[in-house]
Amino acid sequence: MKNAMLVFLCCSVAAAQEPYRKPAQAVLDVLHAPVTPSVSLSSSRDCYILMDYDAYPPLAALAQPMLKLAGVRLNPETNGQHQIHFVQRMTLQRLAGGPKIPIRTPPGANLGAPRWSPDGKHFVFTNTTAHGIQVWVADTASGQARVLPGIRLNDVLGSEMEWLSDHHTLLLKTVPSGRTGPPAASPVPKGPNVLQASGKTASSTYEVRDVLKNGHDAELFDYYASAQLVTVDIKNGQVRKIGAPALLDTVEAAPDGQHILVERIHRPYSYLHPYQRFPREVEIWDRSGKVVKKLASLPLFDQVPLEGVASGPRDYEWSATEPATLLWVEALDGGDSRKKVPQHDQLMRWTAPFQGEPSQLARTEWRYQGMTQGEDGRFLLYEYDWERRQRRVWLHEGAVAPRLLWDLNVAERYKNPGYPVTRLLANGRRVLHQDGDTIYLAGQGASAKGDRPFLDKFDLKTLQSERIFWCDGQSLESFAAWLDSKAGRFITRRESPIEPPNFFVHEGSQRKPLTAFPDPTPQLRGVSKRLITYQRKDGTPLSMTLYLPPGYQEGTRLPTILWAYPLEFSNSALAGQVSGSERTFVRIGGTSPVFFALQGYAVLDNVAMPVIGPPETVYDSFIEQIVADSQAAIDKAVELGVTDRRRVGVAGHSHGALMTANLLAHCDLFRAGCARSGAYNHTLRPFGFQSEKRTLYQAPANYLKLSPLVHADQINEPLLLIHGEADANPGTVPLQSQKLYEAVAGVGGTVRLVMLPLESHGYEARESVEQTLFEMISWFDKYVKNATP
Repeated sequence: MKNAMLVFLCCSVAAAQEPYRKPAQAVLDVLHAPVTPSVSLSSSRDCYILMDYDAYPPLAALAQPMLKLAGVRLNPETNGQHQIHFVQRMTLQRLAGGPKIPIRTPPGANLGAPRWSPDGKHFVFTNTTAHGIQVWVADTASGQARVLPGIRLNDVLGSEMEWLSDHHTLLLKTVPSGRTGPPAASPVPKGPNVLQASGKTASSTYEVRDVLKNGHDAELFDYYASAQLVTVDIKNGQVRKIGAPALLDTVEAAPDGQHILVERIHRPYSYLHPYQRFPREVEIWDRSGKVVKKLASLPLFDQVPLEGVASGPRDYEWSATEPATLLWVEALDGGDSRKKVPQHDQLMRWTAPFQGEPSQLARTEWRYQGMTQGEDGRFLLYEYDWERRQRRVWLHEGAVAPRLLWDLNVAERYKNPGYPVTRLLANGRRVLHQDGDTIYLAGQGASAKGDRPFLDKFDLKTLQSERIFWCDGQSLESFAAWLDSKAGRFITRRESPIEPPNFFVHEGSQRKPLTAFPDPTPQLRGVSKRLITYQRKDGTPLSMTLYLPPGYQEGTRLPTILWAYPLEFSNSALAGQVSGSERTFVRIGGTSPVFFALQGYAVLDNVAMPVIGPPETVYDSFIEQIVADSQAAIDKAVELGVTDRRRVGVAGHSHGALMTANLLAHCDLFRAGCARSGAYNHTLRPFGFQSEKRTLYQAPANYLKLSPLVHADQINEPLLLIHGEADANPGTVPLQSQKLYEAVAGVGGTVRLVMLPLESHGYEARESVEQTLFEMISWFDKYVKNATP
């Protein structure tokens, strides 16, 4: 008891709230260099918008009021989702050239990204003020913007803004007019808060404080999530209400603009699950709000099997080429993907006026994973086998039997055919970009020598592809958008080690610059980048990206940081595929480990950390494999003459943090580590993590083996723990870092815990980003760079 008390006292003395700190000026200069604008191309492909934004807003922005209700973090002052990243300025630019046109908005505006009308003549965007979310509309011809008066947007549940097919009408979710103040909490509880299970299996790893906790939370959710659906004609400003206020989740208009798909949430709510699993009515409304057809009454989704889906209709979407035909999916296995059945899903369709019975469009042997519609009735259908991690893509052509296009593991990079390029129809629907029987595929072009992006045309009759564009070996250039496929005009995004990313227009053999963004950080041109390949001791091929500091002298052995994120693979061939390219322009932002290169370190970034095995047991050898992966990376860096084996640190975020803590506990390859926003006690998430689908009760020994908390007495290297106090990521609750700190400190280890106020899983505020970089660099300077042999 006496010893335990002494440990407690030592730990408590070390705890304190410190002021925010900043890293070295060289790091700050790069961190706060001018931000390259984002680009939004118009739907008419004749102009684009440049968007300027602040990469790291101040902590004060994150400190705005927040309510955590049913899986949503909302700002009660704005009645919108809690966010701090906004566009500050917009500038309109013609593809044909000419002067840039600033979009005039109020000083200090907090703007959302533009949403273009299908004809490209207008775009709308939001402006979040202190007391609500405005909707602005701008004319593309003049660049003039104006606010839509009397409109206060409600984006709490998303799907809040959509152009209708007439190109001048908006469908909006708004805050109900005349609403009084929010319900007040009673100072005296009305009764106990009760949870009760029904005797059927259910699982949840959602953070308790983000789900509803009591009746008052439920009342607040009703208040803030309830929305009035309206249409607004931007020509005359006419506003028309559609139905009564309700808790509207998905809202999507049909191409005819007269039918609206609505998912309407209702009680009873769950106190274990987010709103996406709440009971709901799925209905089709007309423009007055009258229910034309009720499609489904879906109960609370509280018993969805692991790797399964809800048993009722799901994944609704309108047919892109018909006025009002609805498509959706239904499970044929009760939602349980593990059941051995001939088919797992069926794709259904129903055409207005929705009389009679819906018809079946297709069945899938595996779990349905989506579709890409064509403009002539053909479509691509995707299905997924979770046990083998395999994805198939089928071409459906009406009455003709579907044809298999691709059957690949989801981790396959070298054989990946690319993604289908789409285009916008006049009715605002997105479909395959087709020229007759030709579609287009754009991909990263992964290879053993790094990525070489490409654009192919693919013949739907012969199923043969032909390469249109292939990135040269001196840059990284990828397809961005078609301007005119028949004329062969398209836009790419290109960068190289000496050229900052910019957009170009290709026409025939000519490439003309579209943008001319300058190098925001010329001091980084001295940082060298190399793609390195090597092998694990069992022969598994691996790769990593090596960064070396400016002025590096060949043969100098440096203190080294290894940064990685473990991934699961079915076999070594997939695990050994090279990821990334050394032909990119070196940019550093956020809390990137590459900042260490500015402080005299060698950085082993994106280090391959594969865990290979059958999906059901791959985590049985997790620790042994990450140790072998780390050993191989360090050995290669030492062989190259850049790393001092005695001065290597390891760091990772989220699952990479679990990796870091386990490496410190189970090997002696590293002098110190930094684990950010991780989970270290798997008994706190007993129903699976990452691709581990067994429960704690099916594999208890493995859950304990992989929990660094259980092995805290083996963590004998200094460990820095960083965590956001408001982490919303399922499984990585702040308690995970707090308890690991207590365990390591309790057994006499060297450990520091930094809890970042107001931050979630990733760190956003300027002060938090600076503090994280200061902590990491200071920690590794002390325990790695300047460590005694």
